[in-house]
Amino acid sequence: MSLIVQKYGGTSVADPERIAAVAERVRDCKSAGNQVIVVVSAMAGETDRLLGLANEIVKLPRGRELDVLLSTGEQVTIALLSLALQRLGVKARSYTGPQIRITTDAAYNKARIVDIESDRISSALAAEEVVVVAGFQGVNEIGDITTLGRGGSDTTAVAIAAALAADECQIYTDVDGVYTTDPRLVPEARRLDKITYEEMLEMASLGAKVLQIRAVELASKYLVALRVLSSFEDGPGTLITSEENIMEKALLSGVTLNRDEAKLTMLGVPDRPGVASTILGPVAEANIEVDMILQNMGADGTTDFTFTVHRNDFDMAMSILERISSDLGARAIEGDNRIAKISIVGVGMRSHAGIASRMFAALANESINIQMISTSEIKISVVVDEKYSELGVRTLHSEFQLEQG
Repeated sequence: MSLIVQKYGGTSVADPERIAAVAERVRDCKSAGNQVIVVVSAMAGETDRLLGLANEIVKLPRGRELDVLLSTGEQVTIALLSLALQRLGVKARSYTGPQIRITTDAAYNKARIVDIESDRISSALAAEEVVVVAGFQGVNEIGDITTLGRGGSDTTAVAIAAALAADECQIYTDVDGVYTTDPRLVPEARRLDKITYEEMLEMASLGAKVLQIRAVELASKYLVALRVLSSFEDGPGTLITSEENIMEKALLSGVTLNRDEAKLTMLGVPDRPGVASTILGPVAEANIEVDMILQNMGADGTTDFTFTVHRNDFDMAMSILERISSDLGARAIEGDNRIAKISIVGVGMRSHAGIASRMFAALANESINIQMISTSEIKISVVVDEKYSELGVRTLHSEFQLEQG
C-alpha cells in the first residue's frame, strides 16, 4: 500500500463537473490500493473574486481579516469534493488547515508552515477514509487563520507529503508536465520527462507557473518525490527528483519568462557603507521580496542603486523610497513596472562554457536591449523591456534547440 498525496489546482476544481471528475480520479487511486490525501485550491477565480470584494472596502487590503476572507475559498472546495467522493461510495472527510493543525508563523498573507500535526490525518487514513485538506491555509500560535500566499496549496501538499513520508506527491494542474518553455509562446516546446529539484527551483522562481517555489524548496529539502500531471488527460507527467537520479543531463532544461517584475532605481545616493541596508531595510520590513540588485558607481562619488520586486509590490516599494530618499540625499527616484525577466536554466551549464555569450548574442541579433543581468551556477537571467519578452523567449528557445531534446 502506497501513501499518495494529490493536489488539484483551481482550474481542476473550477465547477461541479470538474470536481466530479477529480472525485473519479481520486476514487481510482484509492481503488488501486493506495491511501490518499487530497489537497485542493479554491475554485478558479474565487480567490480573485474575494480579493476584489476586499478591494471594494479598502485599498490594498492586508493582514488578519484578509486571511479570514481568502481562506473561505478552499473551504467550499473541500466540502464539495468530499460530497462528490461520498456519492461515489468513497469514505471521505474534509479538513481545513486549522482543523488538522497546519501551524504557521504569524506573517499574515505570506505565512510559512512551522509544523503539521499528523495524528488526525493518520487516524482518518487508518479508517480507510480519503482525507481532503484545504490548501493555502493554516493557523498561527494564537489561533488566527493564516494564508500561505499565491500558489500556497502546492506548499501545503508537499509539506503534508513530507510530514507523513508519502511515497509520492502528485501535483495535478491544467498542463501535463513541465515544458522547456510556455507552449503558448513556443508551440514547439517539449515536455520534460524528468527535471532536478535545483532546475525546477530556478524555473519556479524565474516565472514558470507550474509549481510554487516554496513547494519545490520543501520537496528538495525532504526529498519528496514530486510529479506534475494533468487533471484532464492521462500521461506520465514530469518527475522532479534529485540530480543523481538523472543519467544524462541536458545543457539546458528550459527558458522562463516572468512578467511580474518591476524595477526601482534611487539615483545619486552617497557612496558610503550601509547605504544598501538603509534602502533595502525598510523594503524588507514591509515584507517585500527583492529579486535582482544592481549598483553603479558614478564619477561624482555617488551611486545609482537599482533593484527589482514583484509588480504587485511596486507602488508600496516606491512609496518607501520616496519616504527615505531625502534622508539619503538621493538625486531622484525612477520606477518601471513594464519590464520582464527572461532566464535560461540547466544543470548542464556547470560543465559548458560560452552559454552566456550565446544568449547575449542571440538577443542582440534581435535588437533586444539587456537592462540587468543575474547569474548562478545553473541559470542566467536578463531584464528586458516587456514588449520584447515573447520575442526573447522564442529566440533563446530556438538558439539552444530545446525543441529537439
